[in-house]
Amino acid sequence: MKILEKISQCRSEVDILKKRGYKIGLVPTMGYLHEGHLSLARLAKKECDAVFMTIFVNPAQFGPSEDLDKYPRNPERDALLAEKTGTDYIFKPAPDEIYKKDYGTYVEVEGLSDIMCGEHRPGHFKGVATIVLKLFNIICADRAYFGRKDYQQLAIIKKMVSDLDIDIEIIRCPTIREEGGLALSSRNKYLGPGERKNAAVIYENLKNVEKGVNAGERDPEKLRRKAIKDLKKNIYIKKIDYFDIRDAQNLKRMTEIDRSKDILVAAAAWAGKTRLIDNIVIDKKK
Repeated sequence: MKILEKISQCRSEVDILKKRGYKIGLVPTMGYLHEGHLSLARLAKKECDAVFMTIFVNPAQFGPSEDLDKYPRNPERDALLAEKTGTDYIFKPAPDEIYKKDYGTYVEVEGLSDIMCGEHRPGHFKGVATIVLKLFNIICADRAYFGRKDYQQLAIIKKMVSDLDIDIEIIRCPTIREEGGLALSSRNKYLGPGERKNAAVIYENLKNVEKGVNAGERDPEKLRRKAIKDLKKNIYIKKIDYFDIRDAQNLKRMTEIDRSKDILVAAAAWAGKTRLIDNIVIDKKK
């Protein structure tokens, strides 16, 4: 496995691979790898001839009061874990390699970036779309692999790829969970024992909505209010940014449950001082 820190190095390696006719897979991450990331890399290795994993804590997607400086980092551990998946390259640039001193160009996907997480983290998805497009341009992969835990991010990236006619296939991969149901996240490191045990209540309430829908409930607001009420009963859940029921295709909020469509049930809540996101998709009735 090669570790690259310069854009020029990446382009040189990609040029060699393209000349050999290799299919290239890309796994973008911010590092502090967990099984969710590793599952993406293993699938990429299975489907592609060469795999690039990027490790970059992107300053453009953090707000002024967010956790950029304390975001967990362990590059040596990351390298060992990535190599075990068969990853061929790690691209690990410094911030000034990605954002030059006079940098001033950003990408914004309108209509999807200011709802849900975007409403509570202004500018976040502008930073996400910008770095992802830059990575696509640097590595020129055939496929890019993303986890469904970050569903809104995935929807934004797919829309960007479609709107800008980017020649890459976006592969959506399942959310990986701990035994109790908590979705894996690098930020889970922040959770204390009680918070970690109780954070699974977010997933439990997503599944409760699914049970309600399958039992015939068609009022999304009734389901949403009940879920929020139940979440608030848990003393470890300190704040709920949102709990939404939306059309999984376009992220529009549902005013009535429509079983002819895939339904996204998504939440962002704080366990102690840690912001967690999760979602499930209720498949449409055939």
